[in-house]
Amino acid sequence: MKEIKYVEVDATQPQGKENKIIVHVCNDIGGWGKGFVVAISKRWPEPEQKYREWFKSGENFELGKVQFVQVEDNLWVANLIGQRKIRNDEFGNPPVRYEAINLGMEIVAKKANELNASVHMPRIGCGLAGGKWEYIEPILKKNLSKENIEVIVYDFK
Repeated sequence: MKEIKYVEVDATQPQGKENKIIVHVCNDIGGWGKGFVVAISKRWPEPEQKYREWFKSGENFELGKVQFVQVEDNLWVANLIGQRKIRNDEFGNPPVRYEAINLGMEIVAKKANELNASVHMPRIGCGLAGGKWEYIEPILKKNLSKENIEVIVYDFK
C-alpha cells in the first residue's frame, strides 16, 4: 500500500512526467464558481465547460459519478460529484456526501489504473462542502492507496 504524500504547492500544477489525474469535488446542482474550481477554471476552461454541459444534459449527472476531462497531454481533471447542494441542510448537515466521494473514488481508481496515472487533489470535500479530513483520508486509502496508486494531497500555503 502506498502512503499518501502531502505537499504544500499549487494543486493545479502537479509535478512529474507520468499521467496525472487532478480530482476535485463538485456539487449536484450545477454550481461552479467558488473554492478550488476557481483555480481550475483560471488554468483550463474545459473542466467547467464540460461540467456545465454534463449538468444541462442530466445524463448520469448524480452523486458519486465522475467526469474526466483531458486538459493536457498527460493530465486529466476529474469532476467528482460528492456534494449535495451548496449549503447545510435543515438539520445542519454539511453538503459533503462521503458515500458519493467513496463511489467516485472507485471510478477514479479504475481510470488511474487504465491510464497508469497518479492522483492529485486538494483536501477534497473539506472546504466549502464542510467535510472532515479524518473521514476523507480513509476513503482515499481504501480506494487508491490499497490499489498501489500514488496519491498526492496539496495543502494550500
